Amino acid sequence: MIPPMFCHKCGTQVSPDTQFCTTCGTPLTPGAQSLAGVAAIPWTPPEVVQVRGGHWIGEGWELVKSDIGTYVLLALVFTLLGSAVPIIIQGPLIAGMHIYTMKKLLGRRAEFADLFLGFNYFVPTLVASLVIALFVSIGTILCVIPGLVVAAMYKFTYLFIVDKRMDFWPAMQASHAVVKRDYVGFTLFLILMALVDLLGILCCVVGIFVALPVTFAAITVAYKEIVGFDQRTVDAL
Repeated sequence: MIPPMFCHKCGTQVSPDTQFCTTCGTPLTPGAQSLAGVAAIPWTPPEVVQVRGGHWIGEGWELVKSDIGTYVLLALVFTLLGSAVPIIIQGPLIAGMHIYTMKKLLGRRAEFADLFLGFNYFVPTLVASLVIALFVSIGTILCVIPGLVVAAMYKFTYLFIVDKRMDFWPAMQASHAVVKRDYVGFTLFLILMALVDLLGILCCVVGIFVALPVTFAAITVAYKEIVGFDQRTVDAL
């Protein structure tokens, strides 16, 4: 079975014999990017991870506050589309939220349309969202706390798919490799983000459209500090 190939600049899935990306026109070389394995960007898990949940959420808030109009619009569309087509497009939309925030962190021009760039990674993000939902459900049935730990384990999955061009399972493993350095700390980080979302709901419900981007931004900030963006991804944004 021929593994799926992806443009190394914009991430668009292409056929193995394609010479130029159909989206951005970048010349492609055989085996340029494969989410199925070998061609993924090499990455080594950090030996030590310092969890700074409050700091990450604070940085996320500052990022959202500086562009609150667009972030609220992104959250509104994210929620509406996610409700209209549940499960199927959740993963790509999450990836799109991270891509927009990555651009903001890097000082690049971020646009509303970036929300839909996550669909360039449709298959891996879809499968990741389904597998993660299954694992979290099993953990929650066994006991609430394991469900929270599992949810925390895979919070960086979509960023590894976008930034390191990993397939869903290597991305989930990479996310776990980070979180296992401090299960308690990252679970508390997850709970803190849930409290931020709850606060948003309590603020006349519409506050969730501010709280939701803050949590996505906090996860992206945490990833940037712990893992760091690959230079090839930075150049492509």
